[in-house]
Amino acid sequence: MGSNFVPGYLELLESGELHRRVEALRGMLGNCRLCARRCGADRSAGGKGACGAGSGLEVSSACVHTGEEPVLTGTVGVGNVFLAGCCLRCVYCQNHEISRPDSIGDPRRKTTPEELASVLLDFREKGCPTVGFVSPTHYAPQLVEALASAAERGFSLPVVYNTGGYDSPELLELLEGIFDIYLPDVKYADEKYSAAYSGVADYPRVAREALLEMHRQVGNLVMEDGVAGRGLLVRLLVLPGDVSGTADTLEFIARELGNDVYISLMSQYYPAYVAAEYPPLDRRLLPGEYAAAVEALERLGFGNGWVQDPVASPDNYLPGVDFSI
Repeated sequence: MGSNFVPGYLELLESGELHRRVEALRGMLGNCRLCARRCGADRSAGGKGACGAGSGLEVSSACVHTGEEPVLTGTVGVGNVFLAGCCLRCVYCQNHEISRPDSIGDPRRKTTPEELASVLLDFREKGCPTVGFVSPTHYAPQLVEALASAAERGFSLPVVYNTGGYDSPELLELLEGIFDIYLPDVKYADEKYSAAYSGVADYPRVAREALLEMHRQVGNLVMEDGVAGRGLLVRLLVLPGDVSGTADTLEFIARELGNDVYISLMSQYYPAYVAAEYPPLDRRLLPGEYAAAVEALERLGFGNGWVQDPVASPDNYLPGVDFSI
């Protein structure tokens, strides 16, 4: 990033507030309420949350990822850290091998915050313009601890909080000023679908409250030299049969946050995991279904962000390759 941008976590580190936040976040593990399930598990004493996670940190993979939005990748790629486990139960999860609660516990994935800090520094050395934590909610305390350690060792890149949108208000309050880029993947506008396909009936309310709070914290996306430095970028995966209620979500964003918000409208859905048992999620997205979402985007006046080609997108398409606005 250019010299005009200073990540918020560096300012918090200098004041000592970042380490106080780490302690406060760690305290949430004793009666876990990081995600909106608020399962109350005592993860600090050996218990496991509804997500399957305990007190440790499990990283499934860490790699330079070019298949993301151009403002995150630049010319090199975003340094993505993929976490094991998830607080949602999406029947179509494309990462189900690592996201299910029973996938947690692989000793090969166990990582300390210090080890993760070294990974972040390595991403910097590789020239990544940003670093992203993917599915971070249930590991937020450990991730912020790793970020603090990396910052003490000279790390200064923008960090992306790439979440499924089911973060508790208590967690987001403690994250203010730490993450400059929020990347929520908003999945549903109707609770009957979120209950049936992701196991949480209150998802629409929680995700919309999270959007409001994230936008309050960081505002609209701002860039230097074409790379995001701060702000909110909302991903919307269009699901078959209008299960996602994409137009409703766009109307909410336009009404509450304005149509200057950056939107990444994704067409890459394919029926992974057990989606074959849940029509209409047992099929690919039809071009006409995606076209209706694009029409809503245009009708509401959104002019910032990216759309995709639903015909050209292959089964395992990763976002970013054919985005345009």
